[in-house]
Amino acid sequence: MSRIGKKPVAIPSGVTAEIANGVLTVKGPKGTLTLSLRDEIAYKVEGDSISVLPANDSKQARAFWGMQRTLVDNLVTGVTQGYTKVLEITGVGYRATAQGKNLKLQLGYSHDVDFAVPEGIEIKTPDNTTIEISGIDKQKVGQVAAEIRRWRKPEPYKGKGIKYRGEFIFRKEGKKK
Repeated sequence: MSRIGKKPVAIPSGVTAEIANGVLTVKGPKGTLTLSLRDEIAYKVEGDSISVLPANDSKQARAFWGMQRTLVDNLVTGVTQGYTKVLEITGVGYRATAQGKNLKLQLGYSHDVDFAVPEGIEIKTPDNTTIEISGIDKQKVGQVAAEIRRWRKPEPYKGKGIKYRGEFIFRKEGKKK
């Protein structure tokens, strides 16, 4: 039995959920998100909660059960609160500036990196070494953060690069003389 899957997903006030044509649609104050439903899982919208149960006793249904419940919970959380990831830039001369639908990164290359911000994502730069990525889709926010971080991953000797806030960078000792 899935411990996560057994718990129903609570629907707060101001949020509506409906199932039609194999798609769960959740509407809330921040927007609308959809999830295509799996055949192995049975979904029920009952009053102020969504319950997720395996449709049969197959191994695949039990494997998808907890994950599908978490995806439904991510939809509800996204349309009510949204998601935010914060990146920090470390390094001399490394900086970022948000310019409309573009993010300009100066990361020690011979050219500036222009990152086009996808639809549904908002990027802010409170200062030139901090990037705040926010949106209602958890997967998309994480993907954009990973793509930006990929331009200059933190290196283990000086710690220069782009890291997530709160991420620990394992530091190595330099060469001995």
